[in-house]
Amino acid sequence: MQKLLAYPLTVLYFICFGLTLVIFHPIQWFCKNSFGYQAHKISVDWLQFFLMRCLNLLGTTFSFKNPYTIEKGVPLILVANHQSMYDIPPLIWYLRKHHVKFISKKELGKGIPSVSYNLRHGGSVLIDRRDAVSSIEAIKDFAKRIAKNKWAAVIFPEGTRSRDGRPKPFKTKGLLTMMTYAPNALIVPISINNSWKTLRYGKFPMGLGANITFTVHKPLQVDLYDDKLELLNLVEAQVKSSINT
Repeated sequence: MQKLLAYPLTVLYFICFGLTLVIFHPIQWFCKNSFGYQAHKISVDWLQFFLMRCLNLLGTTFSFKNPYTIEKGVPLILVANHQSMYDIPPLIWYLRKHHVKFISKKELGKGIPSVSYNLRHGGSVLIDRRDAVSSIEAIKDFAKRIAKNKWAAVIFPEGTRSRDGRPKPFKTKGLLTMMTYAPNALIVPISINNSWKTLRYGKFPMGLGANITFTVHKPLQVDLYDDKLELLNLVEAQVKSSINT
């Protein structure tokens, strides 16, 4: 019965989702070209708010548990498991005061209204995952930009999404590069649960009633750890400690 109900609600969701992306694309362009970075960032933040409201049509709810005071005005490396594209709007919205940016595959840099524009012009980095050398160089430059501007970089070290919520082993090269070239950053481990349930039936229809939760763990100062592999193992353990499987 729930899956049958999911069909018409998914159609309604896709209509609202698509309209939101189309409407915010010229808004982003206008804000960036007329008023600069800060106005563009605000438009991107509100885009995420309305994308989350679209998900509410499917009965999706969000819970962001952050018992720690994350210092403003310092660079952050947000390390999280990855379950679906719907991990992204809440991360940007709930942590918007930290100027959240992403490492994304280059294919997302074109063809998607609002999303592609923000990835190209909002401070994120696009990498070619088939070219390891150029990807690492791009991440180096990205890390330096994060450190200079005191932004927050999101990295999903699993390298791909988990289809069933079970975490995959972390790939360490990109995160090690971020730590090396943003040594004054705080690493913030984040555990994400239930985002995969929005795609429990596949792309159509979408799953109903997912309660997507984000659990923020204690921030860790990169430059306090001489052994970066020890830090990586600690971050991976913290992220996975609160994932429901």
